[in-house]
Amino acid sequence: MSTSVPLIVRLLASSVSVAGRAGKIVRDVMSKGELGIVEKAKDDYQTEADRSAQRCIIASLSAQYPKINIIGEEDNPDNEGDVCSDWLTIDADKEVLRLECPSELQGIKEEDIVVWVDPLDGTSEYTQGFLEHVTVLIGISVNEKPVAGVIHQPYYKNVGSENKTGRTIWGLQEIGVGGFTPAPPPNSLIITTTRSHSNPVVEKALQVMNASQILRVGGAGFKVLQLLEGKASVYVFASPGCKKWDTCAPEAILSAAGGKLTDILGHNYKYGASEPRPNKTGVLAAVNADLHNYALNRIPQELKEKLANK
Repeated sequence: MSTSVPLIVRLLASSVSVAGRAGKIVRDVMSKGELGIVEKAKDDYQTEADRSAQRCIIASLSAQYPKINIIGEEDNPDNEGDVCSDWLTIDADKEVLRLECPSELQGIKEEDIVVWVDPLDGTSEYTQGFLEHVTVLIGISVNEKPVAGVIHQPYYKNVGSENKTGRTIWGLQEIGVGGFTPAPPPNSLIITTTRSHSNPVVEKALQVMNASQILRVGGAGFKVLQLLEGKASVYVFASPGCKKWDTCAPEAILSAAGGKLTDILGHNYKYGASEPRPNKTGVLAAVNADLHNYALNRIPQELKEKLANK
């Protein structure tokens, strides 16, 4: 790979390729039928696919970018350093390599970058067979801000191409989104929210939206894809359940498409290496600023305070 290509563009191109390789690992584990499920905490599961996909991503990116700080969801998965050669990829997406790098990112060094990895977003859905909800997320942050990201769907069915399973969507600030073309929001207000982590505060935040429909699905990556695909207007989750690796890549891609992702209070999350992992004040996202402002203004102040004081 040519070092004349700016670092952020090279890293994004590498992330697109390695996300696809991780997606194949996710499919391979499922096809073998030995998921190796571990309950890390109440309603928080890890499978062999989570562990293996993370080893693939971290090993592949670390080999090429040794000074970048990479933070994965799965803390010290078994045999972190023991990665079979078949999992290692040094490929880079050729389309991404041709992108123009935004001027403010051209002088970035490896030490300035934090990569947030969720090797299998939607683990609960993965174990239950809701495979279309599953995504691989790689988010790239610079100076605490998400600037680029990759969402790979291992089980996406490509119409007209029976031999190809999966798709990869990427975004880069000021450049836009690749892998598909974002669609306009639906004519009526449709909310996407959690499928498996609801509570009274979450439900109250949904009730005040006056939505025509509420979609309950798994995974932050899949919810943001619903916004980008025009299937939903707003993503509302008034709970501290999400983590930085859940939202870094989706926020970067949504922002590149003109959307907005914040917490329920309207504040931006920071993605520096020393930041707390949990997104304690929930998630509020929309495909444009007007829809985001509408949703933000609908949420009662007492509900915002309740969440902020948890």
